[in-house]
Amino acid sequence: MKIAVCVSHVPDTAAKINITGDGKGIDQNGVTYVVNPYDEFAIEEALKTKEKLGGDTVVISLGGEANKETLRKALAMGIDNAVLLKDDAYRDSLSVAKALADEIKSQNAELVFFGKQSVDFDNSVVGQITAELLGYSCVSVVVDFKLDGNKIIAEREIEGGKEVVETTLPAIITAQKGLNEPR
Repeated sequence: MKIAVCVSHVPDTAAKINITGDGKGIDQNGVTYVVNPYDEFAIEEALKTKEKLGGDTVVISLGGEANKETLRKALAMGIDNAVLLKDDAYRDSLSVAKALADEIKSQNAELVFFGKQSVDFDNSVVGQITAELLGYSCVSVVVDFKLDGNKIIAEREIEGGKEVVETTLPAIITAQKGLNEPR
């Protein structure tokens, strides 16, 4: 089985962020970037799934050269391969999802993990849009994940409680804090 993880390279939430003079970007002076915290849960779940069931893992990131640092961290955690879709331009959620969907398709990944959202834009839709573009099932905000053959049983957080969802591969899972403890 091929397992993919899509990750973002985001400003550290502890960093002081200043906007550029034109109001259209982030002043990069003194800003530290890290793996999106929710993506660390996605990486860990991909690794746990591989350890249980075998297969190959790949991490995919869209962005500039600086994203290589995020890819290196995923490789250090145990991911097998990394792909940088090099693009320094700002992209909206749909164009990011299209680029990721094309790469996921070329990788023949059946199971794809995303963090539930990135902490920079906070819009929580790229995983779901990517699933729609690929025709994959999607379960979001997952806090417990089990895969038995082709069947997925996922527990997700909803307002006021939790919900158990069953679906099948191919699928995209968006990881929430509490799914696991990243290494």
